[in-house]
Amino acid sequence: MSPGSPLVNGTPITGTLTRPQLLVLGRHDATGRLRPVGRTVPLRPDTARELAEHLTPAGTGHPWTGARFSSAWGTRDVLDTTLVQPGLVAEISVDTSIDQGGVYRHPTRYVRLRLDASVEDVPRFGGGPATAAG
Repeated sequence: MSPGSPLVNGTPITGTLTRPQLLVLGRHDATGRLRPVGRTVPLRPDTARELAEHLTPAGTGHPWTGARFSSAWGTRDVLDTTLVQPGLVAEISVDTSIDQGGVYRHPTRYVRLRLDASVEDVPRFGGGPATAAG
């Protein structure tokens, strides 16, 4: 895995389960807490349809229940999100701009869903050069 294409555990989406618009991305830290690390640019229609086949609504007790996510860097506008099960792994393309909290400053580009990878395969938040806050 190259630093420009890290794996992340995708959690909330904007849009609907059948037509996701973008992904809010998370990564577990060393204590197992799911930490938000960024969001994608809007998904292409064909990509959204493919991804929708694998989305499952979140059950009770989701770690981000009640969380609010800003719509852009430095804004107070909030994304309207739908929580999904956090077990999917996505490959993304990112630049190197990471804020002091370890979050990608710029939106990421969704590359593909990694059905061959599990959450355990994703580097921990703060755990290396290919991770946010690494």
